Amino acid sequence: MKNLSFAAVLLAMIAIFGSSCAPKQGVTTDINKASVKGNWILTDIKYEGIPDNAKVTVFDQAAAKCFIGSKWVLPDNAAMGTFTLNPTDNSCAPATQKIVWSIFKNGGTTQFQFKYLYPGEKAKNITEGYRVDILGAGSTMTWRANVNFEGNNAAIIYTLQRQ
Repeated sequence: MKNLSFAAVLLAMIAIFGSSCAPKQGVTTDINKASVKGNWILTDIKYEGIPDNAKVTVFDQAAAKCFIGSKWVLPDNAAMGTFTLNPTDNSCAPATQKIVWSIFKNGGTTQFQFKYLYPGEKAKNITEGYRVDILGAGSTMTWRANVNFEGNNAAIIYTLQRQ
């Protein structure tokens, strides 16, 4: 009986240890270009340190809420891509923007960086763009943009779903 109890405790410990070490499905924290490329839909935006009803413009393009439902196409061909804003009930205008994108390693943080590409411009001549921290990428991808809101540190959290 004592051996049976010991075996049961040992099996329970192995099961707990094994499940805690198992890889998480759908999201990776070892982020590289291959884990980011593809077609994405931005499904949610949350604020930290910013009131939910605040009017926040992101990426110098539109109100943050206008990006919900936007489509991000991030192919691997020379890092050219697009995002498309769809008209919504929030008085958002439709728009498609060409971008040049890449992954940037900043210490222990991986960032998604992109810059707008307008007709007749060469990507190498564009000096300004945007960076967001990538918290995870897989079947979903999460970005975090640290911002200043009314003199305080805040953040915008973007959730994208792979298509």
